[in-house]
Order: sequence, then C-alpha cells, then structure tokens
Amino acid sequence: MKIGPKFKIAKRLGAPIFEKTQTQKFALSEARGGRRTNRRPGAMSDFKRQLIEKQKMRFTYGISEKQLRKYIDLSTEKSDQPISHLIKLLEMRLDNTVYRLGLAKTRQMARQMVSHGHVTVNGKKFTIPSHQVRKGDVISVREGSKSSLLFSNLAESYEAAGVPGWLTFDIKKMSGSVTGTPSYEPSETLFDPEQVLEYYSR
Repeated sequence: MKIGPKFKIAKRLGAPIFEKTQTQKFALSEARGGRRTNRRPGAMSDFKRQLIEKQKMRFTYGISEKQLRKYIDLSTEKSDQPISHLIKLLEMRLDNTVYRLGLAKTRQMARQMVSHGHVTVNGKKFTIPSHQVRKGDVISVREGSKSSLLFSNLAESYEAAGVPGWLTFDIKKMSGSVTGTPSYEPSETLFDPEQVLEYYSR
C-alpha cells in the first residue's frame, strides 16, 4: 500500500505513527507548530475526531480502507467485545507478528519480508501479510533466507525487550512462537479504537 509523505501525514494526524516520525525532530516540529499562532482553535467535530483516529489506526498497521472495514465488520458481528477483537485481528496479522517478534524494524519491512517469502508459519512458507496467526503457531525465518543480508546482523541488533507477552522468540533459531493472544492496552496505542468503531457505525 502506497502511503505518501509520512512526515506530513503524521503531523496532520498529530501522532508519530511511523518509525521516521518517532524522533526528537518530529517532537520539536510539533512543538514549534503549536506556538505559531495565538488563535484559539475551534472545537473539533465528532466526525473529524473519529476520522483522525481511523486514519491513525489504518496508517499504524499499513492497511487499506477496505481491509480495515473488513476487520471492523468482523469485530462487531462476531464478538460482544469488538474493541478487543479488533485489536486481536490487527495484531495477529502475519506481517505485524513478524514486526512484533523483532525480525523487522518497521511493519512495512515486515510486510516485504513476508511477501518475498522469507517467513514460514509452522514450517510452511507464507507470502500473504494479512494471514492470521493463531496461538501455538511457530513463525520462523525460512532456512534459505537466514543468510540473507536482511538477517545478517540480527543477533547484534536484536532487542528482546520489545517482544510482547503473547510471543516468544529464539534468536539463535530465528524462530518465535505465538503463546497467547494480544490484548488492548490504551497506554500502548496511538489511536482510540472506540472512536474508530463510532466512525464506522454512522
């Protein structure tokens, strides 16, 4: 999915939703932008607030409008806890799981790894980034890809502390397991899923 100028998008949405905007430079730019005028900002409409939160969610996971709508529909139709179900669907995408395991520094890079056939699930190569992993699945770097430049410095640069509690990873084997299911933690997200659900309920 082509995203466009990430810095401008992040500034418009008011959140560092891309890796390149999670920097001091972006924070300083935001601070300067807030001091440019003494005019009192107008009240934001509910629709605009919901639209912004929806865009934050969509760009965070790098998914299309059609994909997000599908996840929303599944969450509201099949669960009495739509927010938790929605976060589970987003987090347990194969590309996001590869990112969460620490195999890729960004979700975009993780998506490319999957698309190019570098990743296996339970020993089988998968090239569909949206594939939903399940508890008990084993996600690994394909044997023929371990010598690739993509993973040559993984052992030196790997940050185990970043792996969430629902996953485990063995750096020596370049293999991880899904040991649980993700849960919604408001303090760890850059968007408000309740606002997103309200946007689509219109």
